[in-house]
Amino acid sequence: MPDTLGRKITVGRVTGVFGIQGWVKIHSHTEPPDNIFKYQPWCLRADTIGTTEHTPSVQITVCDYRPHGKGHIAKLNGIDTREQAEVLCRHTIETALDQLPPLPEGEFYWQQLIGLAVYHQADDQDVLLGVVSNLMETGANDVMEVTPCAGSLDQRTRLLPYVPDVHVTNIDIPAGRITVDWDPAF
Repeated sequence: MPDTLGRKITVGRVTGVFGIQGWVKIHSHTEPPDNIFKYQPWCLRADTIGTTEHTPSVQITVCDYRPHGKGHIAKLNGIDTREQAEVLCRHTIETALDQLPPLPEGEFYWQQLIGLAVYHQADDQDVLLGVVSNLMETGANDVMEVTPCAGSLDQRTRLLPYVPDVHVTNIDIPAGRITVDWDPAF
């Protein structure tokens, strides 16, 4: 089992402000959505999607929260004005990976799979297809979005079914790789 001490996992994001007293709108990636409030403290990191920029995080706790529309609103400790809350918009919400409940052997949190290299093994040779950039729920099965990277077979983005023991034959988190049984021509 990989060492999870100190590692962070994204559990949601701040999407906007609510009112004038420092409340923020929250979009949760947890299931059920209100589980996000169990995993504290939060580390808020400015959204740098699409860049290689590393931004410092701010550690914060939630004072109060409630459902609102299709999401939640939350009051964060030390955030008391709309102006303070606006600064946090578009921040990702991370928590320590060891805060989440342990999963059974062979199961993974999606966030653990993002960034792993995806290989197809053919004739005892590994063919790099790209890296996992996203996972999506569909009606039939989950889907991995695999985008090209340095050294990948080509510059195509692929959508591969995330079906363990069928199309996904091995996941090795410490090695940073997933092996798939998938024709690279698709």
